[in-house]
Amino acid sequence: MEAEELIKRYQAGERDFTVADLSAANLRQANLLGAKLYSANLEGALLGAAVLSGADLERANLAKADLQEADLSAANLRRADLHEATLRKADLRGINLSEANLREADLCEADLRKANLRATDLRGARLGAAVLSGTDLEGANLAQADLQGADMRGAWLRAAVLSGADLRAANLGEAHLFGVKLDKADLQGADLRAALLRGADLSGADLRAANLGEANLFGASLKGALLGGAVLSGADLSWSNLSESDLSPEQLAQAKTLDGATMPDGTKHK
Repeated sequence: MEAEELIKRYQAGERDFTVADLSAANLRQANLLGAKLYSANLEGALLGAAVLSGADLERANLAKADLQEADLSAANLRRADLHEATLRKADLRGINLSEANLREADLCEADLRKANLRATDLRGARLGAAVLSGTDLEGANLAQADLQGADMRGAWLRAAVLSGADLRAANLGEAHLFGVKLDKADLQGADLRAALLRGADLSGADLRAANLGEANLFGASLKGALLGGAVLSGADLSWSNLSESDLSPEQLAQAKTLDGATMPDGTKHK
């Protein structure tokens, strides 16, 4: 289907374009509010600044598509293929991207507030300065993702994978990081105040100058972590593994509790 035909049919009142082939179509700034594009082929399509709010794009192929500054708020993209797609500065508030493929996608400065990204594949994705506050990322794979400066306050990241992710200066205040994998992640200068990190894997992570004030790190692993200049005031470090970390006695004294923790020298705190 040609882009002109789609727009003409949409303007005539048609909304169902299930499995339409629109690969490489030029639909920049097109108004497709509420359109049904289930399983449509939009690979490489140009959709910059397009209006797709409330659209049904479940299982659609949007690989390498240009969706920069597009309005996809409240759209359904469950299990859609968006690998290497550009969604820079896109409006993705309330979007359903659960189980979608967003590997290597560009989501820098995108607004993902209250979005559903459960079990989404975001490996190697770029999310610098993106807004993810209140976003559901349970079970998502963000390994090696760039989240530098991202706003993730109150995000739900239970059992998510962030191994090797770049989270420098990210705001994770009050985020739910229960059981999350943050091994070898770069969290320099990150704000983790009051974050739930119970059982989290932070082994080998770089947490220099991070703020972990009032954070719950019960049973977390910080083995070999870099924590120079990190704030631990009021943090719960009970039963955590701090072995081989560079925590100073002064930093440890800030903690709320160290009951049962494995100390930097390998001894058990009583």
